[in-house]
Amino acid sequence: MTDDPVLYQRHGRVGCVVLNRPSKLNAISDSMKGLLVEAFLCADRDKEASVILLRGEGRSFCAGHDLDNEEDEAGGTNAWLWWSQLNESLRSELMPFEVSKPVVAAVQGHVLGGGCQMAMVSDLVIAAEDARFAEPEVRFSNTGPLFVMPWLAGFRRAREFLYFGDAIDARTALEWGMVNRVVPTAELQDTAMAYAERLANISPEALTRTKLALKRGLEAAGFRNALHAGLDVISTLYATETDIGAEFNRIAESEGLKAALAWRASHFKVASGTKAKEG
Repeated sequence: MTDDPVLYQRHGRVGCVVLNRPSKLNAISDSMKGLLVEAFLCADRDKEASVILLRGEGRSFCAGHDLDNEEDEAGGTNAWLWWSQLNESLRSELMPFEVSKPVVAAVQGHVLGGGCQMAMVSDLVIAAEDARFAEPEVRFSNTGPLFVMPWLAGFRRAREFLYFGDAIDARTALEWGMVNRVVPTAELQDTAMAYAERLANISPEALTRTKLALKRGLEAAGFRNALHAGLDVISTLYATETDIGAEFNRIAESEGLKAALAWRASHFKVASGTKAKEG
């Protein structure tokens, strides 16, 4: 295994796109966005592969975008620069939807933020029992850019998921229609590979045409426009300094990111019979 943060490997007729930054819980840095696009395009061009398996090395699939990544502050208060940067995020996260071959995502541990969004636009998802799904960006006064949840879980559940930023477990994700199967954590990689290999028994022509037909249906229903509308709206939010965001950044700078995350999480720990804190 190399030290490259994104890998492409092929096992028989299954092409594997691998997030390979386990020490950072496969958090996505700016440089990884382009590498993800390249890896998916490589898998799509590989004539020997008819199915793509997306997975992450280590104990977590993906903890979202790297909050330690200095380049993430490049937009400052310029909404246009944020739009450009978030557009790159949208492009990389949408790759499982964009490629012609079906993508099976195997997820475990943290499935957060951009990692959650990327898994949700995959064709099929196999989740380990320890998988936890969340889009917690709203707690730090950010959100999006890929608003896929209403298309999977319905508007009521999507709103609760996106407004609060709470995590849900794998069984809840299965109930909500976010994943296809839940398996024991120790069996995830073998099960996902066997699942992808079984799918590869279908002719690649039939798979790509079926995926394209389903994709065109979603696009006709407004799927792509909805995602880009989300990007256009929220880019201004990233350029805005909120009171909560300013305090979060102050704590991160003075005490470290871990302390800032703990400070924000403390507002959402609700004892039985009490109200959540505000702010």
